Amino acid sequence: MIILLEIIALIAVLVVSLIIVIKSADLFVDNLVEIGGALGISEIILGVTASAIGTSLPEFGSALIASLSGNTDIGVGCVIGSNIWNIAGILGISATVAGFIGTNKEGLNRDWFMTLGTGLILIFFMLFGDINWIAAVIMIFAYCIYLWFLIKAQRKHGKNNSNNDSKEENHENNKKNKKSAINKKSISYIILGLAGLIIGCRLLVYSGVELAQIAGIPEMIMGLFTLAIGTSIPELVVTLSSAMKGLHDLSIGTILGSNTFNILIGIGVPALILSVPVEPLSLTLDAPVMIGVTVLLMLLIRVGGMKINRVAGIILMLTYISYAIVRIFIFG
Repeated sequence: MIILLEIIALIAVLVVSLIIVIKSADLFVDNLVEIGGALGISEIILGVTASAIGTSLPEFGSALIASLSGNTDIGVGCVIGSNIWNIAGILGISATVAGFIGTNKEGLNRDWFMTLGTGLILIFFMLFGDINWIAAVIMIFAYCIYLWFLIKAQRKHGKNNSNNDSKEENHENNKKNKKSAINKKSISYIILGLAGLIIGCRLLVYSGVELAQIAGIPEMIMGLFTLAIGTSIPELVVTLSSAMKGLHDLSIGTILGSNTFNILIGIGVPALILSVPVEPLSLTLDAPVMIGVTVLLMLLIRVGGMKINRVAGIILMLTYISYAIVRIFIFG
């Protein structure tokens, strides 16, 4: 009876936290796009920086807390599982529901190659066993280089916009942008939305982990699926919401930027504090699957004419379901 009441309470927390996350993500995206547009920041760069980092905080926090508490299987599993879910699950669901998700070639190439390269860097360090502080420094440095490239891309974007506008129009736009940029209401909503995402996800993860423990799910599986999907709810809601509103570059940018952040910072920072051990199956199965779905994403976009169409979305979802079945029931 006590266990039944505990399960009911955890399910209630799960539902409430999911509502908080959904509402918070909607608030976060709408105001992020408004301020970003006022400042002349392109959608894709908004996606791979502010949106990606903001929605990746639950994974980062979960990985850091798990590593520091000695539950390293949960931490690494959460990051790798989250990255697989982000591409195969989230983009698959979003493209299926929205009909398609489009993107531009320049931004896609830059961010996709960075996501692929990040995954390969992780596998390289995994080959040596524990991911230590040396690997951590290199990973964090790689993320700083990526941010530098994004800053350069934004400057180019701003320069192109300036060349397209007349001096008078540009002056008026600058006045409007300045006024919008200091809109305290929009900034407050972004902070409120982000806070809601973090709090909602923390409750979501807590209830999900507790339910998984009651069900007797192994630690690595919990990280790869329960925690990974739970902490990726913000990416799902932000990506799906963006896709439904036609903000396609923000959708793909959020996922690619999130995957890059998850590995380089989500594993890099904990490894800087404490060496992160590598489970053999993560090296031989989970990490290669992560690379595989990243390559599959690019192939589907190319075939679809720079779009992830509904058919591609279904293929991505089926890929994730196949991986989950194999991982849980064959290797679990």
